[in-house]
Amino acid sequence: MEKKAPVKAPKAASKIMPPPNDLTSCEATAQMLAKARRDGVVLDIDRAVNMKACPIGADSACCKHCSMGPCRLNSKDPYGKVGVCGATIDTIQARNFGRMVAAGSAAHTDHGMAMLELFREVVTGKIKDYRIKDPIKLRDVAKSIDIETDGKSDEEIALELYAELERTYTQVDGEIPFMKRVPEKTLETWRKLGIVPRGAMREVVEMIHRTAIGVDQHYENITKQASRTALSDGWGGSMVSTEIADILFGTPSPVVGEVNMGVLKENQVNIIIHGHEPNLFESIITSVHEPTLVQAAKAAGAEGINLIGMCCSGLEVMQRHGIPHAGNFSSTEAIMVTGAVDAMGVDIQCIKQGMAKVAECYGTYLFTTNTRCRIEGAEHIELDEHDPQVCTDEIVIRAISRFKNRTRPIEIPQITNTGVQGFSYEYINYMLGGSFRGSYTPLNDNIINGRIRGVAGVVGCTNPRVRQDEVHVELVRELIKNDVLVLQTGCSQIALAKAGLCTPEAAYLAGPGLSEVCEAVGMPPVLGLGACVDNSRILMAASEMVKVGGLGDCLADLPVAGAAPEWMSEKAIAIGQYFVASGVFTVFGVTFPIVEGTKFHKLLFDGLEHQGLGKWGFTPDPHEMAQMMIAHIDKKRKALGIDKARDRILVDMADRRELDVA
Repeated sequence: MEKKAPVKAPKAASKIMPPPNDLTSCEATAQMLAKARRDGVVLDIDRAVNMKACPIGADSACCKHCSMGPCRLNSKDPYGKVGVCGATIDTIQARNFGRMVAAGSAAHTDHGMAMLELFREVVTGKIKDYRIKDPIKLRDVAKSIDIETDGKSDEEIALELYAELERTYTQVDGEIPFMKRVPEKTLETWRKLGIVPRGAMREVVEMIHRTAIGVDQHYENITKQASRTALSDGWGGSMVSTEIADILFGTPSPVVGEVNMGVLKENQVNIIIHGHEPNLFESIITSVHEPTLVQAAKAAGAEGINLIGMCCSGLEVMQRHGIPHAGNFSSTEAIMVTGAVDAMGVDIQCIKQGMAKVAECYGTYLFTTNTRCRIEGAEHIELDEHDPQVCTDEIVIRAISRFKNRTRPIEIPQITNTGVQGFSYEYINYMLGGSFRGSYTPLNDNIINGRIRGVAGVVGCTNPRVRQDEVHVELVRELIKNDVLVLQTGCSQIALAKAGLCTPEAAYLAGPGLSEVCEAVGMPPVLGLGACVDNSRILMAASEMVKVGGLGDCLADLPVAGAAPEWMSEKAIAIGQYFVASGVFTVFGVTFPIVEGTKFHKLLFDGLEHQGLGKWGFTPDPHEMAQMMIAHIDKKRKALGIDKARDRILVDMADRRELDVA
């Protein structure tokens, strides 16, 4: 099988293609794109060049929710006509936006439900391969939602926690458990607006129902449900997933991780795991260290087995185990062009169907492992959590077989970058104050005194419609230069790691205030918090900033901003909306599904802020994006009365005697 002639992918159109470096700022990916073109293999980056985006769809000016359509409205004259049913441009845009929020929230919710089910099976003893690795986190999470822990065993607490968190998904009335973590004033605003999530499944179902033909036909009312659905994701589905993963697999703390394609080893069996659920990766870690399989690899002529991550599950294990990471979403096809990938196992989310053809071209075994995701042309090996090594051992065995029978030329870009990853919100608390004085107070103090201007969350995907990684890197360079501390998740985190911005030494690129704080603490100016589902860590960090005091009473008061510079997934829209609904100004790049100047556009980009929430922003330019975020941070600083930098003054007894206390 392995000795067949290479299979050619469909050829690109005959148009002259841009040079690889015009399409990606990742040198390793550019090298592999050039090789793929020589080999006659078309990657997603080139497919994006050949596939022009639909301008009407990009503006969300079309509706295909019933068979009277699809109805196409003119974004140049948005109120010139309506759909067959009479739907206006605002209704159509709000429906499309709401469905994107619902789809993105459903992805995170389903992921979170799977993690919670795994937790239940571990706690009840039905699954033996995993166990609770962080009992301290178990008790902390339980306490945060008012579960009594004194005098109880870990098992008793875990069972109670499972029962309580299950309400996040199944409850049809009331408020989901993690509403107890929301700052009081923020929660008051949500209650007033009627957007407190009841249960994730109810909110997603209602969102889809409302956007069906002939149901909700007022853009403001649809947007209200979009906010409630998104909040059920950020403060529900995603947050449960992150917390349960930490309890089962360990809460991350900083590790030095290697990234980029140079982590591949020609003389070893290379196995890549790509996706979003950490249990597949946690199991294959055991498999690659199984003595019989290690010996089999050596018998096949390999020096060992090299396990590598990609995308978000790669981030999960890099921050917990220091396992190297080969690249983000835009590199998942290009990595196979090296010829050195012996097997790739995938589970869910951000898995490109085109990977199957590229894998076939280069003789790489591509395995789907999750019942939710199968790909035509890829072999399926189901992962059963009750006996996961049946799947992961087989992946290793097949990878060894492929190594032994390699026939494709090997070309590995010799590029690796290192960075510090794994800044959970708990570790940030410890890092700033130590074991006995852990607190976000030093962060707040340095924002108040002006050394740190504010905090930005820069998250999200990469998108082949723009030059890979460039917008992320340029944006963050501009932010840290202006003393803005950056929190990072998802594919964006790998872009920054490749650019060398995730090391303490990168503080020299920061402004004088942020640089001083980074040097004092020994931290990078960019803190990597994990996978895209781990954006809930940013919510928790922001909530802790409010709790500590000095920066307002609600999340909307904070001098913070968010951005997804190269977003591509519906999950990103859901994430953006739950940050906006939480009170954060959030800017997206590449494109935004809206027609400017419409009433719906005015609601998202201005009206929500007047309701006490955050608001959306859009620009494809990273420098303009940075200035928009900095301007918002400065506006919040002025509202708090801290717009002028001031150092704390140590007051001695003589100064105290001069104080007028009458």
